[in-house]
Amino acid sequence: MITRHVLDNATPVQVDGDPDAPRALIVLQEAFGVNDHIRSLVEMFAREGFYAAAPELFHRTGSPEVPYDDFPAAMTSLASLSYEGLYDDLVATSEFLRDAGFPTASIGVVGYCMGGSVAFFTATLGIVGAAASYYGGGVAQGRFGLGSLLDLAPSLQCPWTGFYGDLDKGIPVDQVEALRNATSATDVATDVIRYEHADHGFNCDGRPAVFNAAASKDATQRTLAFFVTTLRAK
Repeated sequence: MITRHVLDNATPVQVDGDPDAPRALIVLQEAFGVNDHIRSLVEMFAREGFYAAAPELFHRTGSPEVPYDDFPAAMTSLASLSYEGLYDDLVATSEFLRDAGFPTASIGVVGYCMGGSVAFFTATLGIVGAAASYYGGGVAQGRFGLGSLLDLAPSLQCPWTGFYGDLDKGIPVDQVEALRNATSATDVATDVIRYEHADHGFNCDGRPAVFNAAASKDATQRTLAFFVTTLRAK
């Protein structure tokens, strides 16, 4: 069952799973907030044996859950993000998990859409042991006050894997391949998986127009295996 905690720095996190689990995950939201889809992912990771926490990255504007068809509201919420705010939320969430008994090497981060970009940024901070990004944008041009993923790539401090759809008009294949090249040149293990018939948001069953069941299933299986293999059991 998901419970909500407000951390000392005022970051709210939605949490599920057993604190005695061997590994923990930070689950980062899409541009639509910590909504039913993100909560379902938190619950799924908990069922798979992780202690999972989703920080509400829009909490400075009231933690809205934005309807998938209300892009103006999503853009308003995205405009509230900043380097300083994201850094504060991510560090606070990682400290919450460390206080629960998980060392850095046992904490992973996974993000979707805007959260995929933020997960990549998290992997440069030395506060997680592995990171996974689903269709994280900002590859060539930074967003939310962060550098572009290409610029951040040399600063990766942990293994990273990324999942992208070839039909994603916002993240062209040439940018995905540029990111593959940039990350493969680092000293950490990286991988990029592309799905030929998948669009942006392919993992979200709350968006029938883009949900791709086959790609979602494969990416989820790969994600679980990646974290079990890469994160150290505490």
